[in-house]
Amino acid sequence: MHMADALLSPAVGGVMWAVSAGAIAYSAVKVRSELDEKKVPLMGVLGAFLFAAQMINFTIPATGSSGHIGGGLLLAILLGPHAAFLTIASVLVVQALFFADGGLLALGCNIFNMGFITAFIVYPLVYKTILGRNPNQGRMALATMAAAIVGLQLGPLGVVLETYFSGISELPFTTFLLLMQPIHLAIGIVEGFITVAVVSFVYQSRPEILQVALEARPIGVHPVRNVLLAFLAATVLVGGIVSWYASENPDGLEWAIARVTGKEELTEPSRGIYGVLASIQQKTAFLPDYSFRKAPEPAVTSEGGDLAEASGKAGTSVSGIVGALMTLVLALVIGLVLRRRNQAV
Repeated sequence: MHMADALLSPAVGGVMWAVSAGAIAYSAVKVRSELDEKKVPLMGVLGAFLFAAQMINFTIPATGSSGHIGGGLLLAILLGPHAAFLTIASVLVVQALFFADGGLLALGCNIFNMGFITAFIVYPLVYKTILGRNPNQGRMALATMAAAIVGLQLGPLGVVLETYFSGISELPFTTFLLLMQPIHLAIGIVEGFITVAVVSFVYQSRPEILQVALEARPIGVHPVRNVLLAFLAATVLVGGIVSWYASENPDGLEWAIARVTGKEELTEPSRGIYGVLASIQQKTAFLPDYSFRKAPEPAVTSEGGDLAEASGKAGTSVSGIVGALMTLVLALVIGLVLRRRNQAV
């Protein structure tokens, strides 16, 4: 669901940049008052895990489409909404700058659609409401599934509205909406099951993590080492190996665009701000599309095909590990800076 710059006008992109930047500043202030030394590594490790998990596109049967988890809800449940928002913003910044996944003009929209909506709308209004005052594992699973589905309806709705108000694409509002919502309903159901499974693991291992996130208080004396190690192991496995088997079908957004226009990506304007941002992204994205930069292709032979496949897998593995590490470091730096400022105050 990462938007490209070709869908957006500079005005809409700029407004959403401002909205997301404001939400980041607000979240930083809130996190500074509740962060402790154990939540900082949890932010980093969960950010790395989400980066790797988003590389796995799963096929949506009978559609020719695929999807990947958004992850904002998962982070909100495990970290609380404010730390979750900062963490998913870190993931999306790394993806856009270094892997050309989502446009730079569209970065504010992507942070809003995949982070703000789940952390500040879906989590408090859907998840916490269903969870109630006396949560148990069954109610938690129901709340998680419902919130995942709602989040994967509101996020794509945001994409459609931002595209419509930009007015630069050939995507009719009603047609685009009627394609985006059903396909993301299916993606939301899959994300719901995945999120329930991960949350259930944490509930069985360290239920206090969920409780302190819900109550926005420090983790304190509760040990989280085993949970951190489990997520680190999962990150390496998913980013380094499982990512080889991601679906090659277009994701829900690309699929919807193709159904309307006949092509998965719209032609991006090369003038003005579009050209400037595209040039910046081309220079910073050293692993575009989660693979090595492509050299001019020689004549294809059987041996050459095998080498290309091996190179493709290697590029995917490197992207998964390097991207996860970069996200880990960025989220840790954010957490450490906020914690030190809190101690100084």
